[in-house]
Amino acid sequence: MDQKIKEQQEKREARRKRRIRNQVIAYIVLVVLILLMAGGIVYGVQYLTQKGEENEQVKQGQVDQMVGTEESLEVPSGSETTTEPVIELTPAQKLDEIVNAGIEVMPLEDKVAGLFVVTPESITGVSTAVKAGDGTKQALTKYSVGGIIYNTRNIQNESQFKEMIDTTKLYANYPLFIAVEDEGGSVSPLEEKGLAEKQKGAADLGTAGDADAVRAVGENIGTYLAAYGFNLNLAPVADLNSVKNSVMAKRSYGDSADAVSQLVSAMVEGLESKKIDTCLKHFPGMGSTTQNTDTGLASTDRSAEDFRANEFVVFQSGIDAGADMVMVSHMAAPSLSGDNTPCSMSSTVVTDILRNEMGFDGVIITDAMNLKAISEYYSADEAAVLALKAGCDMILMPEDFEKAYNGVLEAVQNGVISEERINDSLRRVYRIKYADRVSE
Repeated sequence: MDQKIKEQQEKREARRKRRIRNQVIAYIVLVVLILLMAGGIVYGVQYLTQKGEENEQVKQGQVDQMVGTEESLEVPSGSETTTEPVIELTPAQKLDEIVNAGIEVMPLEDKVAGLFVVTPESITGVSTAVKAGDGTKQALTKYSVGGIIYNTRNIQNESQFKEMIDTTKLYANYPLFIAVEDEGGSVSPLEEKGLAEKQKGAADLGTAGDADAVRAVGENIGTYLAAYGFNLNLAPVADLNSVKNSVMAKRSYGDSADAVSQLVSAMVEGLESKKIDTCLKHFPGMGSTTQNTDTGLASTDRSAEDFRANEFVVFQSGIDAGADMVMVSHMAAPSLSGDNTPCSMSSTVVTDILRNEMGFDGVIITDAMNLKAISEYYSADEAAVLALKAGCDMILMPEDFEKAYNGVLEAVQNGVISEERINDSLRRVYRIKYADRVSE
């Protein structure tokens, strides 16, 4: 019995030991599994992180390659990427932008009207204009002319005249040339009406031959013209007194091209210093004839060689001094034009010689178109069209403004004169009118 109990106790002890051993083994296996699982998780995280970084590097490489391709198309190899430089416009380029923008939106009717410089009477219909009232307002609304020219008949007194000019400017749709013909001496409307002090004329100044004195006269004239609101003076005379009994003898600075060149340049400088635009006259040189275009036909037998060696030298000096305009006379000069066509209607004189040969890119304006050298032989519309076709930019004082205006308008509408030809002249006109809108 005791032996049997003893065996059972040994068996229970053996089972207990096996159970303990199995539990230990189980614990060990569990710990190992836990360690293996932890290691796997760590490895997996590291693997995924590394793989993600590798993928990101691949993507970045692809992006870099694309960017590199784009840069290789835009920037030469080996050069640094730079921003596009800002191109600074010159004052002349800025002025052209302003001028072209203005012309682009102008109706054709206004473009055509802008090529005329007229008396206030010619657009209002009154016999003598001394006030800018409703008639002036209505006229400028209908006809946006390029300029108004005044003379002694428009002047009563200082306050009346200044008010008239100021009001006229207010009524205009576009900037106006407020013009006068004031050479000093015997041709000075303001002095004649007591609104300015008398200045020496060209003949007296030419005799003295003092360029500084001429410049001072130009400054004096410019000062009083500016005070009344003028911005354009149809002066100075650049004609040489080149023939005996010349029609320009009393208005010319002399007969020597070199001496007269200095005086004409000085007058231009004097006027321009006071913000008065200048106009050299009367190309190619009215001093070479004894006949007056005011009363009828005029012509000269002066040779082309003489013109180039003398008169052209004077005009060129005035152009170089800064003259804004050149007025072309109605005199015939067969040696230059090849026939008896008035110079103002000759494309050879206006375009081939003055514009191209002498390089003048300012405004070319006709002499007054109501002078008998034109009015007795051409209708107002015919004369205006012929002058523009010859290359003139502006028409001065047509005999009949409405007829001249309508004639030019019809010529453009019918293709006889292109609208671009009109625009070309307007660009020259507005480069002068808008010059003060661009600072150097």
